[in-house]
Amino acid sequence: MSPWLVLAGLGAFHGLNPAMGWLFSVALGLHRNSRRIVLLSLIPIAIGHAVSIAVVAMAVVLLGLIVDQRVLEVAAAMVLIGWATYHAAYGHRHRVRIGMTTGMVGLGFWSFLMATAHGAGLMLVPVVIPLCLAASPAKELTAAGSLSIALAAIGTHMAAMLVVILAIAVSVYEWLGLSFLRRGWINFDLIWVVALAITGFVLIV
Repeated sequence: MSPWLVLAGLGAFHGLNPAMGWLFSVALGLHRNSRRIVLLSLIPIAIGHAVSIAVVAMAVVLLGLIVDQRVLEVAAAMVLIGWATYHAAYGHRHRVRIGMTTGMVGLGFWSFLMATAHGAGLMLVPVVIPLCLAASPAKELTAAGSLSIALAAIGTHMAAMLVVILAIAVSVYEWLGLSFLRRGWINFDLIWVVALAITGFVLIV
């Protein structure tokens, strides 16, 4: 499968997770009785998420220029599995709490912290490593070339996430309401932990 499709799929998956922003966006819109707030809040949410995954992607690219790719993959796998274990055991105890009176800057900071705490950027590592660190025909890696690919990867991921998060936020605000979460929303915390662990094992094998 194309790594770009995988990045888009992960973006859609992140967008589905209420912890990544759409739930806060809807709650903020309902609290202020404004659809405009729902839409505007998606901007800082997207920026915060993008910065969080960009930090991880850039770190992977820069490390890949000086560390053997296989060593980097194994190290990243250990971090992912460890993160999944920690998130399963203690993640529910460390929620980032920001009130309904927060501004757009506060919302962006919240989004950054949530994406970081959930290991959103780590989940992209198995795609970022081969995509950004694959050797050129001359078997040479350049920082500029790898970073530009990493930025394109982040853009692809964020575009897919925004499409999904926008569709869900508008649908919930306009028609479904938050009450549907009590009736049948799935446990995304569990799915997220499993996804982190699987990503780690994929890197190992």
